[in-house]
Formats: sequence, C-alpha cells, structure tokens
Amino acid sequence: MHRRSIHRRLGNDAPSIILATTQDLTTGSLTGHLLKTTSFMLVSMIFQTLYVLVDLFWVGRLGTDAVAAVGISANLSFLVLAISQMLGVGTTTVVSHAAGRKEHDQAIYLFNQSQVLSMVAGVLFLAVAMFYRTAYAALSADASMQTQTEEYLLWFIPAMALQFAMVAMGAALRGTGNFKPGMFVQTGTVVINIVLAPVLIFGWGPFPAYGVAGAALATFVAIAVGVVWISFYFFDRDAYLRFRFTDWKPRLSVWARMLKIGLPAGAEFALMGVYMVVVYVISRPFGAAAQARFGVGLRIVQSAFLPVVALGFAVAPVAGQNFGAGKGDRVRAVFKAAVSIAGTTMFVLGVAIYLAAAPLMGLFSSDPEVLHVGVDYLHVVTINFVASGITFVSASMFQAMGNTLPSLATSFLRLFVGIVPAIVLSRRPDFALTWIWWLTVLSTTLQMALNLILLQREFRLKLA
Repeated sequence: MHRRSIHRRLGNDAPSIILATTQDLTTGSLTGHLLKTTSFMLVSMIFQTLYVLVDLFWVGRLGTDAVAAVGISANLSFLVLAISQMLGVGTTTVVSHAAGRKEHDQAIYLFNQSQVLSMVAGVLFLAVAMFYRTAYAALSADASMQTQTEEYLLWFIPAMALQFAMVAMGAALRGTGNFKPGMFVQTGTVVINIVLAPVLIFGWGPFPAYGVAGAALATFVAIAVGVVWISFYFFDRDAYLRFRFTDWKPRLSVWARMLKIGLPAGAEFALMGVYMVVVYVISRPFGAAAQARFGVGLRIVQSAFLPVVALGFAVAPVAGQNFGAGKGDRVRAVFKAAVSIAGTTMFVLGVAIYLAAAPLMGLFSSDPEVLHVGVDYLHVVTINFVASGITFVSASMFQAMGNTLPSLATSFLRLFVGIVPAIVLSRRPDFALTWIWWLTVLSTTLQMALNLILLQREFRLKLA
C-alpha cells in the first residue's frame, strides 16, 4: 500500500518536491522491495564514491603527502560513521517498527526525538574533534604530511559534524520505505562537491588555491546545502514524517531506546576506525608511500562494497516493518533473498577487482612502490568479499529485529583476531604489511560464520 505523494510547487516553472511518501513493505514481493530500495541507495552511493575517487584524483596531483594526509584524515569518517550509524540504525528501526504497526503519530514523535539527539551528537563531535585535531594529525609519517593533515581537518571536521542531521533525517525516511529523498539529496550534494573540489584545490577562476584544504572545504559546502535541502521534506504538515517542535523536548527514555539498538551497530564502525588507526601506526615506519598505497587501496575496496552496503540499508527497513507487523516468515525470507543477492554480487566484484588491480591502482598513483604494494593489498582482500557481503546482510537483520549486540560481539572478536597478532608480528624484523591483509581475511571469515550462527538463534527466539 502506498500513500500518495504530496506535491508543493515552488513556482510555475519550479520542479515539485516529494514531501510525503511511505511504502508498506509488509506485503508484496520481498525480492522486489529489496532490489527497488537497494537501487535508490546505490545510486546515491555511486555518486558518493565517484566524488571520493574524483577527489582523490585531484588531490593526487598535489603529491604523495597530500594523498596520505587525506587518507589518514578519512579515518575520522569511520568515527563519524560509527556515531551516525548509531543514530541512523536506532532511528530506522524504531520508525520502521512503528510504520509496520501502522502507528503514524508514534512514528512522527520518534522522528522528532531522533533529530534532537542527532544535533546533540553533532555538536559534541565538533567540539571534541577540533580540540584533538593537532594530536590526531601527529599520526602522519612526516612533518609535511602532518601540516597538510591539519589543514584538511580544519574544514573536514565541521563537514562531518553537519552530516549527523542529514543522516538522521534520511534514516527516518528509510524506516517508512521512502528512499527517494535521500537519493536526490545525496546525489545533488555529491555533484556540488565534484564541481567545487578542483576549483578550491587549484584556485580556478576568482577563487584562491587552498590546496588539500580546498577538498575539505568543498565537502563542507556540499553537506551544508544537503542539510537545508533535505529539511524541506519535513516542513509540510501533510508529510508522513514532519517537524513537530512540540516533540523536541528531550526524552531520555526514548533516546536510550534508540541508542540501545544503535550503539552496538555504531560500535562496529568505531572498531573499523580503530583498525585503520592501528594499520597507520604499524605502517608508519614504512613511510608516507606505504600509508598512501593503503589509503588508495582502501578507497577502491570501499567503492566495491557500495552495492552490499546499499543492500544492508535496504534490508533493515524491509525486515524491520515485517518484524513490527509480526510476520516472521517474511523476515526469514528477507534474509534468504538478501544473502543470495549479496553473495553473487560480491563474488563478481571480487573477481573483477582482483584481475584489474594494477590498472585501478595506476589511476591514482604512478609511484612504483605504491603500485606494487597496493596491488598486493587488493589481491588479498578481495578473497573475503563474499564473506564481508554476508556479514553486512546478517548485521542488518540484527538491526531490523532490534538487537545489535550479537553483531557487536563478533566485531570485537574480528578486531582481536585481526589486530592483536598484527601488533605482535610488527615487531619482527622480517614483518611485511601483507601479513595484516591475511589476518583480515581470517578474521572476516570467522565473523561471518559466528554471525550466521547467532542470527539463527535470534530467529528461533523472536520469530516463533
């Protein structure tokens, strides 16, 4: 069942903005729902990846230190992802459950509470990250790289702080089955970013050349536009979800409910950030080139993961609405369909990247050392693409049923297996960075197996 979209004209020639749409995901084809919602998420993510790769392409023209500075700064995005995932997962889950139970007023209330919580989180992140900006930049391999890292973070941190509000609004819409606004806004902001980045980096036209800081400034401007843009979807009083400022008085019990669901999911991304920091610390003795090649390889892998990440975003509301409606058979069917899609997609992408590793690395660096080790990195990590895809899907299923503690536990185990041996082995004189990649394969496979076991237990407990 669909609620018809409410359109508001901004003028005779202005395009209409879809203000209120929700979709009942408790009926109809589950595979169809997954593919449709995944496609909306994937479009915005493809544009986001295009921005990341284009940004890296332009920054690469500034030298190896600039590439490494952006790479080490990007590790903060894992912390942002952790917090925003915490907010987003909690919001999507509670809103999707309310939508599945057809409790419209409750969905509006939960949406407004999520907005206040996201604002508090954004302000706290901005204050703490700016205070520790210089200390974090000290992870750089040399003084030049550290200077450029600090310059980049000056604008990158405020940009990430703004993102919390946009993430929370998009997550609430996903909970109602409405993926279009997020796609439109995300795509638009990425286009703005792509256009502005080279202009501000190199000082084209009347603009001064900001160097590596220009890339971060472009990101800040684009996200600011995105926050204003997506806010318009919630001002109409006929919108399914809308701003209702009488609901903005903080309710700690509601926040605790959201955080109980979202905190473990966010912690998983925080653990990824810890992993990245450890890798940069271990690779520091190998020089800026080593950190640069890891950063480039990581961006390529992140780009390849977009389809399964988009699928994960689709799984949570589809399974969540059916869980809220008490349709256990459909919840199980969502998982089976999603695993099939994820496994097939990641197998194809893994083979493609393995075969094209050298040309892909060559797009971003001509340094022979960067190319050699970057290719080795891609050849190893593509082995665990299928396991990673299944892990993403199972984590989304835990989110949909409101219990993310199992996936958090397996993430801690993966970090322990992947990091502790790496730290110990890094003290050996014959240590090579490829040892870290092989430990990653082992830990990811272990996490997938445990996730599947724990998910079957969750099904037995909650879907009887």
